[in-house]
Amino acid sequence: MSASENHKAIVDCWNRIGVNGDQSCPELAQVVHCRNCPVYAGAAQRNLQRPIDDAYRAGWAAHFRQPAVDNAGVDAAALVFRLGREWLALPAASIDAIAPLAPGHKLPHRSKPGLLGVINVAGKLTPWMALDAVLAIDDSGDQADQASAGRHVFARLLVMQYEGERFAMRVADLHGIVRYRQADLAAPPATVNKGLERLVLGVLAVGVANGGDRPLRVGVLDADLLGHQLTRLLR
Repeated sequence: MSASENHKAIVDCWNRIGVNGDQSCPELAQVVHCRNCPVYAGAAQRNLQRPIDDAYRAGWAAHFRQPAVDNAGVDAAALVFRLGREWLALPAASIDAIAPLAPGHKLPHRSKPGLLGVINVAGKLTPWMALDAVLAIDDSGDQADQASAGRHVFARLLVMQYEGERFAMRVADLHGIVRYRQADLAAPPATVNKGLERLVLGVLAVGVANGGDRPLRVGVLDADLLGHQLTRLLR
């Protein structure tokens, strides 16, 4: 089967009538999520078995020809994620899990901004927080960013731990774990909003943004200050 034939054979019904579409697929009542459907699994298998073209080989060859990264002095690691149009990071040690989105439940008589309710994460009810509200970030740009990213982007739950408590927060995208020198953190710009200003340790330049030629400017959050603020919302 040629590359073009293999591509045509993959019918992405999950984007039209599945969980990423209008959810009208009659199989959803049985399988709950498209990832449990044999059609989805079959498409993934065909995608992995697709022929490798010259551009793919050349891209990876160029990647492995790059000189090794100098890790001397690296003393910190953080998980980089996006809220709205803001790229942020939390120390890797403060991350408990990454989980798929799930329906949450509001708590009666609790209406504090930033506390959405509780949500099931791997069988455990976890406080469900609105990190965008806590940091005063507008997340209305998510869909526009997804359209311009040039790759599959989807929201997930980031689960943070602080002094024995867990907090689940929706994030629009994940970049991954980065390692850096704490001495390389730059001061936050003067234009940063007040919600972020008090919680940002500094700004880190990470890789490049969505295949562009400029590095991501990532605000590294203070996990202790954020955890303390989230804990206060539970009282």
